[in-house]
Amino acid sequence: MSVEAGPQEHADMWNTLSGAELIRALADGRFPEISDVNAHIGQVITGAEPGRVDISWTPGEHLCNPGGTVHGGYIAMIMDNAVCLAGSSTCEHFMPMLTLNLNVDYLRGVNAGDTYTVTGTCVHPGSTRMVANALISDASGRPVAQASASVLPNRAFAR
Repeated sequence: MSVEAGPQEHADMWNTLSGAELIRALADGRFPEISDVNAHIGQVITGAEPGRVDISWTPGEHLCNPGGTVHGGYIAMIMDNAVCLAGSSTCEHFMPMLTLNLNVDYLRGVNAGDTYTVTGTCVHPGSTRMVANALISDASGRPVAQASASVLPNRAFAR
């Protein structure tokens, strides 16, 4: 099945796959992207298992601040995506997350055109509130930023 599959096949996936399975379907191109945000910021999901999501991130120059490095808001955005997806990966069915708080530590500059690994890990998969961490590493494995967050399942999508 591919993104070209019809709405019924996608609805069936939405209603039957676990959170981690649906995230893997997004990564494999079997389920359509929900928005253009991932393409805009250079995010590609590379793996998911319950409690963990791996993302490859290649930010473009359009994300840079006047100093020539990637703006901290975009760094926070990719980490927000990682913690939310990590929380979603623990759900019986995929459930988008709402961020309650996001605490970011910027450790090194992020350069446009370089590829980074972003790992989201859910450390507390609670039913009403989840706690997750995100880590961005450069090609040498050095951390460039980290975040911790509390996220909440968006019950508007409950089924």
